[in-house]
Amino acid sequence: MIEVLRAGLCDLVMDLGRPGRGALGVPAGGAADQAALAAANGLVGNNEAAAGLEVTLMGPLLRFPRGAVVALTGAPFAATRSSGAALAWNETLVLTAGETLSLERAETGCRCWLAVRGGLTMPPVMGSRSTFLPAGFGGHLGRALHAGDVLPCGTPAGAMRVLRARTPSNAQGAPLQVVAGPQAGQFDDAGLLAFFAGTYRVSAASDRRGLRLRGPAVTHAQSALPSQGVPPGAVQVPPDGQPVILGWDGPVTGGYPVVAAVISADLPRLAQLRPGDAVRFVTVELERARALAVAPWEIEELA
Repeated sequence: MIEVLRAGLCDLVMDLGRPGRGALGVPAGGAADQAALAAANGLVGNNEAAAGLEVTLMGPLLRFPRGAVVALTGAPFAATRSSGAALAWNETLVLTAGETLSLERAETGCRCWLAVRGGLTMPPVMGSRSTFLPAGFGGHLGRALHAGDVLPCGTPAGAMRVLRARTPSNAQGAPLQVVAGPQAGQFDDAGLLAFFAGTYRVSAASDRRGLRLRGPAVTHAQSALPSQGVPPGAVQVPPDGQPVILGWDGPVTGGYPVVAAVISADLPRLAQLRPGDAVRFVTVELERARALAVAPWEIEELA
């Protein structure tokens, strides 16, 4: 089990989500960087779909009464164990009974993932343990963690190995690569120029439902548009011309025109954008987007 001694800004139980529920209005959700969570699970000997914690910007203080084998991936946070020693990232870590793990502020980026051997074992909802905040279900009581929460863990299976992960390059700071959206033709030359030549900033109003951007207005024809399916990474443009990149808990349908969609290889980068970060866009052909599919994390056993 894990005891939450101090909650972070937004600590959520997450697995790989609940795909296939869009007809019910429920997005797939799950970890904002599924490869990072899967890598953390691999480091502790779990199935890649086991539930762990997604931590945003400021992390929790956790106690492990019976000890644990854990791993941290994603953005580096200032992190220490009971002794005050710093914790390594992308490696298997062994905590003794009663030890604490303190995650402070993110040093760069926005989110990290914590896996514990055996996984978090709260009851699944619609086939997933992921927290869905907009509807208040899944995860731990459908909400972010609070001080005093106790999280159940599963029983480890198999022999323990000490491992290290090597992360794929994420081209930090480069423009987000996008393909043309289904309504790209509704945008005039001035609107497209603003979108591709402008620099936007991530608004503090952003969350897992969407990244709201502030910058040059993107003009487009105000024709009626029926609702359409929209995936994470779709860039919608509301009437005010300020783009919104739909997130992991965003709506499954939308009625605003979609000017572009972030390619799958760059979706993990969205998880690390924080308020105030600069965002630019560059278009790529669909064939190029397919060729740039996200590379898996490589995991090796330490001697």
